[in-house]
Amino acid sequence: MMETIGFLELNSIAKGVEVADIVLKTAAVDLVFSRSGCPGKYYLLFTGEVAAVQASIDAGCELGGHHVVDHCVIPRVHPQVIKAINMTSAPDRMNAVGVMEFFSVTASVYSADAAVKAADVDLIDVRLGTGIGGKSFVILTGEVAAVKASIDAGINTPAAEGMVVSSVVIPSPHPGLLDSLM
Repeated sequence: MMETIGFLELNSIAKGVEVADIVLKTAAVDLVFSRSGCPGKYYLLFTGEVAAVQASIDAGCELGGHHVVDHCVIPRVHPQVIKAINMTSAPDRMNAVGVMEFFSVTASVYSADAAVKAADVDLIDVRLGTGIGGKSFVILTGEVAAVKASIDAGINTPAAEGMVVSSVVIPSPHPGLLDSLM
């Protein structure tokens, strides 16, 4: 079970590959993914014990230098966050749908975790910058009040400050829309 995640966002693919190597060599962490995204960014997501993840983040930030766009360490990450990032989450049914959009990929990881911890919702997708110009978004579902509370928690987490593009809550979405989100 993943207790803590570390996430690094860099603006250089070459430097990102080098940082991925040092992250893995620094401490006992497991790589969830290491990949390029738009526009020419590089993303690393890894997990481990809090101290190991922090040590790897510190080493990655030092080596990445001015290429580090953003980074985070989230202890006790909600398991739905990783499932939604990997697009392996499909709820049985959807009531209301909420969407949060960000300029930073890291902000969406923080916001997804805050949102799913704030109320009884299911994360559908956490899309991290690939094919959308480096932006990111989170889609979640649940009862209308829960979705509203989750969206509010997600966009108002300190890590999202200045990174929110837009957010919406759609009560009773059309079934055709739901199919397109899966």
